[in-house]
Amino acid sequence: MSLPPAPTHPRPASLLDLFLSFTVLALQGFGGVLAVIQREMVERKGWLTQDEFIEDWAVAQIMPGPNVVNLSMMIGARYFGLRGALAALAGMLAVPLVLVLLLATLHARFADNPQVAGALRGMAAVSAGLIAAAGLKLSTSLKRSPVPLPWCVAIGAAGFVLVALLKFPLFYVLLVLGSLGCVLAYRNLR
Repeated sequence: MSLPPAPTHPRPASLLDLFLSFTVLALQGFGGVLAVIQREMVERKGWLTQDEFIEDWAVAQIMPGPNVVNLSMMIGARYFGLRGALAALAGMLAVPLVLVLLLATLHARFADNPQVAGALRGMAAVSAGLIAAAGLKLSTSLKRSPVPLPWCVAIGAAGFVLVALLKFPLFYVLLVLGSLGCVLAYRNLR
């Protein structure tokens, strides 16, 4: 488990606050919640610093399962232990699950409608834009990285080429490039 944040950190007032906060986040994040969760947890609520968010997001990405669910459980556990992790998980899944089931029922009924297909393509474009904006906002932390910026760019580009273009399995790409990043960070921190 992570160490608790400094006492000056704002924190969730209760398990209900944690549950409701993650429910609201989940309802805002159809198609990708990274931009929303970063803004809410770091900028609006202040439950995490930018550096804590990036560190936790990195861990959440390499764990099995959905990244944002992993992150929500890590944040919940940080403040309330196992009960907090379960409250954050319930907030991320309960109401969105009901909505997804309702939307799946509606989609099955209206899937052949060209307006529905067009609306879904438009939503995909908006989601891609939100993810790109969050990536740009998070890239400012690269200045404080122990890995030199050219290496960060090279590792990121290699990851993109290997996964998106050459269709290498993500697990192996993370294993190789992640190990390279860890070795470079270790060498520069010594």
